[in-house]
Amino acid sequence: MVDPVRLHNRRGEPVDPIPFLVTTGLAFALVFSFGPLYGLAYGLSLSVALALSALGFGAAAWVAYRQLVRSAPPVDAGPLPSGPRFERLLYAGVGLGLAFLALTLPLL
Repeated sequence: MVDPVRLHNRRGEPVDPIPFLVTTGLAFALVFSFGPLYGLAYGLSLSVALALSALGFGAAAWVAYRQLVRSAPPVDAGPLPSGPRFERLLYAGVGLGLAFLALTLPLL
């Protein structure tokens, strides 16, 4: 049997890798779908636009790793209280809204 990806938080406890993998995959799809097109719209060459997209994806993957792996509670810690979960959801919604707003800038 193949052993799945084992990620550990900063305390060495195993964490669920699925949120990190999904977030990183979505970041890759978003950055490389829009990054080169918008780079070209701003007058950058394709190679520079791809390099900046790769840099943006690297930054997004690093942030996802810090938030979802290094700072994560262990799998058996139980659910978070509803207050912090709602606060995280609210901040994620605001961040996504700002990202979509930033995607409209070349269209203005």
